[in-house]
Amino acid sequence: MIPAMPAAAATARRPRRGRTTAGRGRPPRAAARAASSAALRLGRVASMGAVAVLILVAGVWASWSTAPYVMLTKGRERGTVEVTACTRSACSGPYTPRTPGSTARGRVEIDSAAVRKGRAYDVVVKPGTDEVFRSGAAGVLYAWAPLGGALLLASVVVAGGLRRMRAAWVLGGSGVALLTAAFLAL
Repeated sequence: MIPAMPAAAATARRPRRGRTTAGRGRPPRAAARAASSAALRLGRVASMGAVAVLILVAGVWASWSTAPYVMLTKGRERGTVEVTACTRSACSGPYTPRTPGSTARGRVEIDSAAVRKGRAYDVVVKPGTDEVFRSGAAGVLYAWAPLGGALLLASVVVAGGLRRMRAAWVLGGSGVALLTAAFLAL
């Protein structure tokens, strides 16, 4: 105690027992609020991160159902298809082979979004079926279009749920670039 200080002032400055937690100088309720707030933040980040990763995995999964046939064409049947008939979901036409070992087919099916009636397209045959996919740059970009949509959707989750704006802009920009390139290539 300082000699000029009254005894009542010295006792007023000492903290009471049970009023502070862990030497931080906060009352117990404020510490509990801070802990629960941190737990909620951690839960939000973990759950939104899991949702964003799940969306991206689903986009890759949807793209991978077509992408290996279009990207890894070595040893696969390749040729051309002349589109003669179209329905809402698929177009069809005769297949003319270009690679050795490939057989001509009277009718094969191709996704209607990737082609137009009356035109011929380079294609790759899905093994064991009469289904074909466009080959070349247009086929690769069209195969990865579901990933472009997933990138756009994940950017919204990253921006809103994780509050990571730069990462969201990168994801969204990548998705827009992929979808635009696919649209222009088709």
